[in-house]
Amino acid sequence: MSNNETCVIDSVDLCIASRGGGQIRGTLRTPSDTEPSALVVVHPATAVPERLYSAFATYMAEQGFAVISYDYRGTGKSGSPKVNRSLRMRDWMDQDVPDVAEWAAAEFPKLPRFAIGHSVGGHALSLGSGVDGLLGMVSIASHAGVTATIPSLLERCKVWLILRVAGPLTGRVLGYVPGSKLGLGEDIPAGAMLEWSRWSRKPGYFFDDPSMNAAHRASQVTGPVLSIGFSDDPWATPQQIEAITDHLTAAAVERRTYSPADFGVAAIGHMGFFRRGLREGLWPEVVAWLREQERQR
Repeated sequence: MSNNETCVIDSVDLCIASRGGGQIRGTLRTPSDTEPSALVVVHPATAVPERLYSAFATYMAEQGFAVISYDYRGTGKSGSPKVNRSLRMRDWMDQDVPDVAEWAAAEFPKLPRFAIGHSVGGHALSLGSGVDGLLGMVSIASHAGVTATIPSLLERCKVWLILRVAGPLTGRVLGYVPGSKLGLGEDIPAGAMLEWSRWSRKPGYFFDDPSMNAAHRASQVTGPVLSIGFSDDPWATPQQIEAITDHLTAAAVERRTYSPADFGVAAIGHMGFFRRGLREGLWPEVVAWLREQERQR
């Protein structure tokens, strides 16, 4: 199917039970006039609602993929952050990501499967969560989120205030972090913020947290990995992206860094990959990489 061709797609709401309790809500999109050629699961970033991924998921369905997008528990449609106040980032990575991946594998047992992880979604994949049986995975702007490495002093101070002061304080007082008011995106559980805050102070991020066993887990991940970053991303610098991918010692990692000028847009940054302005430029690059993995299987 060509990049310019569109088709009618079917969209179904999902509700997946989590091994950690509660439910994960998302959306399954499939082409309505043909059988999907492969399955793609989009694992989201922290405090990013599923709706950010809807245009990209629709595009991928138009290209012939079955596509699943969703909200982590305690965010968006998957439950109140206050009710889920104790949920940590590792719970998203080690429970929600494999929960959705396993549901997808059971629902589409005959399809080749891929995963796309945005930021913390890419962290989960890099630690081996939700990767069983994948033909390949794509990591978007997924980096070691160490505050001290942010190049811009202004941005570094802003993130420091959120992760060290405002986020932990509101989390402890309210039971959740009002991300929408702090410029983070969606509201998130207090547990996630407190763990994020701790990791952001460590030079190796969660690789310096012994309880994560992160280096060993990453070394066990195999298969092809496409890791994408952007020259204008204020957080996910090439150095910090490679602080993750350098641990994928058993995987075949391809690193790409794009600039806004490559696609004639003003900015991409940390969130821009999934915006409609890159539909005709960058998104086909990912489709081509996925198709190449299908051909080589």
